[in-house]
Amino acid sequence: MTPEIITVLAIIAVAMVLFLSEKWSIDTVSIMVMLAFMVSGILTFEEGVAGFSNPATITVGAMFVISAAVFRTGSLNTINILFLRMGRKNEYAFMFILMVFSGVLSAFINDTAVVALLMPTVLKIAKDTGITPSKLLMPLSFGALMGGVCTLLGTSTNILVSGIAQSHGAKPFGIFEMSGMGLIFLASGIAYMMTIGQWIIPKRQPSRNISETFDMGDYITEVFVTKKFEDTGKSIKMSRLFTDYNMDPIQIIRKTGEVINAYKYTVIREEDTIRVRCDKDTLTQIRNIPGIELKIDLKLKDEDFRSQGHKLYEMVVPPNSSLINNTVKSIDFRRTYPGLTVLAIRHRNDILHTKLKNTKISAGDVLLVRGDEEMVDQLKGSDSLLVISEDTSPRMVWKKIAFTIFIVAAVITVAGFKLLPIPIAAIFGVVLLILFKSISAEDAYRSVDWKVLFMLAGILSMGTALEKTGAANLLANTLVAQLGDFGPRTIMSVVFLVTFLSTNIMSNNATAALLAPIAISIASALDVSDRPFLMAVTFASSLSFMTPMGYQTNTMIYTPGNYKFTDYLKVGTPLNIMFWIIATFCIPIFFPFDK
Repeated sequence: MTPEIITVLAIIAVAMVLFLSEKWSIDTVSIMVMLAFMVSGILTFEEGVAGFSNPATITVGAMFVISAAVFRTGSLNTINILFLRMGRKNEYAFMFILMVFSGVLSAFINDTAVVALLMPTVLKIAKDTGITPSKLLMPLSFGALMGGVCTLLGTSTNILVSGIAQSHGAKPFGIFEMSGMGLIFLASGIAYMMTIGQWIIPKRQPSRNISETFDMGDYITEVFVTKKFEDTGKSIKMSRLFTDYNMDPIQIIRKTGEVINAYKYTVIREEDTIRVRCDKDTLTQIRNIPGIELKIDLKLKDEDFRSQGHKLYEMVVPPNSSLINNTVKSIDFRRTYPGLTVLAIRHRNDILHTKLKNTKISAGDVLLVRGDEEMVDQLKGSDSLLVISEDTSPRMVWKKIAFTIFIVAAVITVAGFKLLPIPIAAIFGVVLLILFKSISAEDAYRSVDWKVLFMLAGILSMGTALEKTGAANLLANTLVAQLGDFGPRTIMSVVFLVTFLSTNIMSNNATAALLAPIAISIASALDVSDRPFLMAVTFASSLSFMTPMGYQTNTMIYTPGNYKFTDYLKVGTPLNIMFWIIATFCIPIFFPFDK
């Protein structure tokens, strides 16, 4: 084993530990890996940054914009209307239709966007019909994952492996090359979820609505400022009332009756009435402060805010949100989102009411937010917060809808018939969508998940380093030496097993980038086609059901569905094992080992 191979394997080992620890975000670790390879001399600068110009990176970026245009024009709103009608009739029929629709949509649109679109409607149906959300949200997420492997455009992982194959001299995947095998996974997965899965999925009653659990009467009150208050004329930031006590100001009612939002630089005036959020202990502590009068018995409810254009909303934090690993204080939430105030955070099964300013926000957390409808409307289609307490589907504009659907169909057709390479077709579609105002240039930039693109660019360097130093060949030859006598089908089966186990605890894209070059080297060592091995990596990387962190959509439904970690193991493990068996026997049929 050469020093270069040892260096590469050591860097990758450290990267895997960092991926698992989640100390830094995946994109940050990926860029660190890229830099480590360049600093150590394993890769040149050109080789290290080549991932930014890789067709996979370009295509994924373009598909983010196309998916956003479909969502923002309201092109899929009619599906939500149909769901509302069907969901009230039959639970099992609705579950079947839900999985079929989420699967079909995810074949062409980013699966995270599909779940974001359908989840508010599913929760509304669950509330109206009495069906527990846990019975519906897991089928929604799993259906989206299974549909994502039906076409090349379904997930970024598919496009990534295709790009790696192309960089190694193999043909890139066709748009529908995966469809036959993908449909088998989708059909068998739906059958499993409608039978065994339905029996295993917990029928767990959801936690009380976060706005109910957060007892508004106990935690929100008003303080009246008299002339004896020593901090009159000071800003909220400088007042001891808020620096020395665990209390957050929400609104200020001036003596004229004017109601304003309370910001840290807002000046406190005599005869102000300040609405604050705090716990009972704090109320006890501040009641004797000179110049402050408490209205202890005040009960503020949702309707108290409605009259001023404010409501209470529940918002889930998507996996790629900019809020993750930040605190309400560090992002200056009220300045970033004017008119919105965080009142409570649900993290897994815990409800946090106090000390929110310094609480780190995690993917899947549900925030109870008070805000005005205008600001909430601006969040529609946002990647930072997803409103789940009501339907926030964008308004339908039929001319834009027709044009957007036409462009999406044209991109798929042109690329499917190989009239243009997929990256060029996707970019061309994006340009037309912007020119004809299906999406603005600003929204197009905002819709791109730059973290994913930087992650892809960074982790592509892993494959390059493995290939350049011969580490991929070394690992492949070791595996072939141990299992070569059992034939290529057995080795392909092992590759599928290792991939889906890895992707349940590590990023699916990182897993694919690590194992795809090794899969190519295995095929070379066996002197067979690399297609079945690449497809094993591709399918297994996206079919991750065993953990809530295995895939982004699993994380999104975790808190709203009131799931436990073990729920994913109970439902997802048999499904993953079933897919492993199906893949072992069926992948070689669709993708023969013969060259």
